[in-house]
Amino acid sequence: MNKKVVVPAVALIAVLAAGSLSYFAHIHALEKAAAAPTPPTVPIVATTVAQHDVPIYLTGVGTVIAYNTDVVRAQIQGQIISINFTEGQTVHAGDLLAQIDPRPYQALIDQYTGNLERDQAQLVNAQANLTRYTTLGEKGWATPQLLETQKAQVGELQAAIKADQALIDAAKVQLSFTRLTSPIDGVVGIRQIDVGNIISPSTANGLVVVTQLDPISLIFTLPETVLPQIQQQQQQTKTPLPVLAYSQDNAVKLDEGVLGLVNNEILQTTGSIQLKANFSNKSRRLWPGQLVNARLLVDTRHNGLTVPAGVVQQGSTGPYAYVVNPDNTVAIRQIKVAQISDGQALIDSGLHANEQVVVDGQYKLQPGAHVTMLHGKAAQEEAAQDALQAPIP
Repeated sequence: MNKKVVVPAVALIAVLAAGSLSYFAHIHALEKAAAAPTPPTVPIVATTVAQHDVPIYLTGVGTVIAYNTDVVRAQIQGQIISINFTEGQTVHAGDLLAQIDPRPYQALIDQYTGNLERDQAQLVNAQANLTRYTTLGEKGWATPQLLETQKAQVGELQAAIKADQALIDAAKVQLSFTRLTSPIDGVVGIRQIDVGNIISPSTANGLVVVTQLDPISLIFTLPETVLPQIQQQQQQTKTPLPVLAYSQDNAVKLDEGVLGLVNNEILQTTGSIQLKANFSNKSRRLWPGQLVNARLLVDTRHNGLTVPAGVVQQGSTGPYAYVVNPDNTVAIRQIKVAQISDGQALIDSGLHANEQVVVDGQYKLQPGAHVTMLHGKAAQEEAAQDALQAPIP
C-alpha cells in the first residue's frame, strides 16, 4: 500500500522539476536575447539610379579668337585733327574713327581741276580752228600740213584732259584716305595715337585695333584617338556638330555654337587634333583670348543610367558604388563609368535602373552595414557634415 503511494509522488516531483528547469532555461534565453546589443545603423543619403537619354560629350580646352581683327592704319601721311570714337565703343563698318587734315589733298584737287579747265578751254579753241582750216582746205586755201598740225593739237589737248581727270580722281582717292573709318563691325580697343600727331603708313601700331566679337570662334584640341568617332558622327548627321563653351571651372555655360572645322593635320608633338567652332556670341560672354572648356556633342545615349557624381567612389580595383539592399544593408558594387558631366555620372555597367545607391556617408560604411536613409533637411546636414569629415583622397 505504501509503495503504491510513493511511486506516483516521485513521478509528480520529477515532472515538476523538469518543468521548472525548462521554464528557467526559456527565461534565461529571453534575457540573453534582450541583453544582446542590436547592430548600429549608419545614417546615409541615398538616391535612385535614373534612366533617361544622356548626351555624350568630348571635352577639350580651347582659346577664343576673334572672327576678324583689323588694325586701322593710315594710307597717307598727315596730321590727325580729330578722334571720333571712344575706347571700347561698338562701331560699324564705315564709321568715322579719325580725321586727317584734308587741306593739302584738297589743294591738289583744286590745282588739277584748274589744269583741267585750262586744257578744256584750249581744246575748244583748237577744235574751232580745226573746223575753220578744214573749210579752207576744201577750197584750196589751207595746206594739208596745216590741217594735220591742227588735228594733232586737238588730239594732244584731248589726251591732256584725260590726264588731268586721272590726276583729279587720284587726288580724290587720297582725300578719301584722310577719313580713317572702321573696316568691320566690332569693338575698338585702346587708342594708339592722339590728336595733333602725325600719322603715316609706317606708323607701327596704327590708330586702333577693331575686333569683331559677333560672331566669334573657338579653337580647341582633342586627342587624335577620337577623330574616327567625330568623322563617323559627321557622316551620319550630315549637319554641323553642336559645341558648348563653358567657363574654366565648368560652372557657367557661356554659349552654344557649331563645329566649323577639323584641322587638316594632327599635331605630332602632342598627338592631338585642332578643331574650330563658331558661336553667334550675341550676349558677348566669349572674349578674344579667353580660356574656356569646349564640349563637342558626338552622340546621345538613349535610356542611359545616371547617378550623381558623388555616388562614384575610387578603389584599388577601380570605381565602385555602395548599393542599398532591400533589408537596409549596403553592398559594394564595381561599376564602369562612361563619363562625368555637370555633376552626373553615366554608368556603363554595374548598376540597374531604380536601385538605391549611397550619395553621402560612404566613408562610414562597410559591406553589410545597416543604414538609415535621411531625407530633406537631415540629408542636407549629413551631406555638409560628410564634406567636412570625409578623408582626403
